Amino acid sequence: QVQLVESGGGLVQAGDSLRLSCAASGRTFSTYAMGWFRQAPGKEREFVAVISEGGQNTYYADSVKGRFAVSRDNAKNTVYLQMNSLQPEDTAAYYCAATRRWTLLTGTKSTGAMDYWGKGTLVTVSS
Repeated sequence: QVQLVESGGGLVQAGDSLRLSCAASGRTFSTYAMGWFRQAPGKEREFVAVISEGGQNTYYADSVKGRFAVSRDNAKNTVYLQMNSLQPEDTAAYYCAATRRWTLLTGTKSTGAMDYWGKGTLVTVSS
């Protein structure tokens, strides 16, 4: 069982930056790949970024590539999402999630590949 708690969301202006954090409970954090997803009002939850168990491999959605960076600190049981050059279309609730199904996650970028979810943190970008 893994419990995840996101933080760092807020209201920012277009062009600003935010760093989201996701703190995980338990001693097995380093055995999980971690993903970030987001859900805008009225839309389905979508893939944003993923990082492998040891942090060596990352993948991003095309919409955030070059602006967002995912990282993790296994000693602190925490995964981060650095978001730069934020735009109004980045407005959404952001969720972190954990999985041991790396191949499924990177192949599908699907919410169905994740095993545990946080409750989300809201990011609002004004124009």
